[in-house]
Amino acid sequence: MTASDVIRLLELTPHPVEGGFFRETYRSAVTLPAAVLPNYPGPRAVSTAIYYLLKPGHVSELHVLPGEEVFHFYLGSPVRMLQLWPDGSGKEVLLGPDIAAGHVPQLVVPGGVWQGTRLLGETGFALLGCTVAPGFDYVDYRSAGRAELTQRWPAFAKAIEQLTPRG
Repeated sequence: MTASDVIRLLELTPHPVEGGFFRETYRSAVTLPAAVLPNYPGPRAVSTAIYYLLKPGHVSELHVLPGEEVFHFYLGSPVRMLQLWPDGSGKEVLLGPDIAAGHVPQLVVPGGVWQGTRLLGETGFALLGCTVAPGFDYVDYRSAGRAELTQRWPAFAKAIEQLTPRG
């Protein structure tokens, strides 16, 4: 199976802001009011979920959300996720199928942690899932330029460069 096959079979489309391909598969019908969401400008669905695919030459650009993101690895090649924490620390995590080699099949990114992901290797693809709670809204999505992120996390300059293709 190729990336094109998966994109066609799962009806994925280009992600409009972060790169890669996606399709929303779930949006809770239950809505949380803004009064119970101090970090949000309005009401949000309790949760949302998407399929997310990366192929060579595509990355999930560095971004931050106010709520938690739970990533699930489904199929393909492993990916490397960079996480940049508010305290100035950071780490890289491998999502993939080989848990004996240190890959994880599921990973939580807390709200307020910058994250971006790239495919390992020059071939293949990775199919992931991402569940967000409270649910995703484009209003909550924040990106930043390479210079700003590198200034805050200089130890991760090379990874930041890879995950900010637009500079």
